Amino acid sequence: MDRDAEQLRRMGYAQQLLRDMGGFANFALSFSIISVLTGAVTLYGHGLKYGGPLQMLVGWPLVTLLTLAIAASLAELASAYPTAGALYHWSAILGGRGPGWLTAWLNTIGQFAITAGIDYGLAKFIAEMFGWEGRTPILRLFSAILLTHGVLNHLGVRLVARLNDLSVWVHIAGVAVLIGVLALFAPHQPARFLIKRNGGAYEFGVGLLLACWTFTGYDASAHVSEETHDPSRNAPWGMVLAVAVSGVAGYAMLLAVTLGIGDLQAALAADNPFIFVLRGGLGPVLGNALVCVALAAMWFCGLSSVTSNSRMLFAFARDGGLPFSRQIASVSSRFRSPQVAVWVSAGMAFLVALWSDAYEAITALSTIALYASYGLPVLFGLRAPGRLRGPWTLGSWSRAINFLALVWIAVCLVLFVLPPNQLVGYTFAGCLLALTLYWFLWMRGRFKGPSIAG
Repeated sequence: MDRDAEQLRRMGYAQQLLRDMGGFANFALSFSIISVLTGAVTLYGHGLKYGGPLQMLVGWPLVTLLTLAIAASLAELASAYPTAGALYHWSAILGGRGPGWLTAWLNTIGQFAITAGIDYGLAKFIAEMFGWEGRTPILRLFSAILLTHGVLNHLGVRLVARLNDLSVWVHIAGVAVLIGVLALFAPHQPARFLIKRNGGAYEFGVGLLLACWTFTGYDASAHVSEETHDPSRNAPWGMVLAVAVSGVAGYAMLLAVTLGIGDLQAALAADNPFIFVLRGGLGPVLGNALVCVALAAMWFCGLSSVTSNSRMLFAFARDGGLPFSRQIASVSSRFRSPQVAVWVSAGMAFLVALWSDAYEAITALSTIALYASYGLPVLFGLRAPGRLRGPWTLGSWSRAINFLALVWIAVCLVLFVLPPNQLVGYTFAGCLLALTLYWFLWMRGRFKGPSIAG
């Protein structure tokens, strides 16, 4: 622990947060945010609409492999520079103050949106399960869920880490039970059913949002580096293993659910195809029981998302990059948690949900903002490979994997602002314009950047 604090001191920061997470807890945080029982469940209908069963057969493993390239590229950076703020620091170190500041804002916006997507999706799922109509009950549920996540994160990382450990087993057991029950009790389609598609190549590309949004948030392992023992090794492995394990578990679950579809057209027409398939194949009692397991996993996912988001805000505010930075960077003397950052994270997630009631728009915004924040440090790392000297390394494969990651990120940035996600494109463009003006008119002469970049 003294060695970890000394490593952090050499990078310009004192140990303020409670360093209480081991390797498993670090992995558990990213695994919980990826949460195949959240992304793959809440956007299952989107994937079925844009691509059909073929989306589950081909789209998911394709995105898994490409996401591993991104995760491995970020893991190499996390090993060299294990700090809270993570991607923001890496871009600042390798590219300068401006790129670091932009990366921080993109990651912050993406994390606000991903927290909103997770918790709003959970509220929407509960409302649909009970047949509650209108947006008002969804927003009330959403507010209550955000409140629980804010309170628990306020109480400190030790409690959150224990809950994340539990979350891993809820996810693994939930996926295993779901697959087993569907295999034993639900009617099955023949394997050739999986090659059915809904729409052409364009629709299939739009449907990749199902997997792409699910595979976001694994940078959480890096964001809690200052709360993790031996972060130069544990944070990189936490990210990579979270993506790999989620990829395998999610693929098995999606294939099992898809093969359990009795009537494809009826599933496509349903308000929530996932609930429709489970209830249709297993009956309302058993189907609803499995839905409740997914709801529990979604709740854990949102809890972890607030943890990650608040650490990004804390690190950025610590360096003076945000309005009211002094307040946001404060740490609770009792719980050693960034308490103000926690509540800012929850409050901004609520505002994102008010911005649009189109769930796909919220998830698409979080995906492109986060992917952009992933791409910038990888790009600058590709230009300065000699500065990456951590114990976790890709060796001679580094440049090729970095390049593959950047190509895939570029594809996603284009893909998810096309129709039907034009609102996301306009909003993201507006954010970039506002950030550019904010930087050149105000922050350029004031923001000094992280200590580690000095």
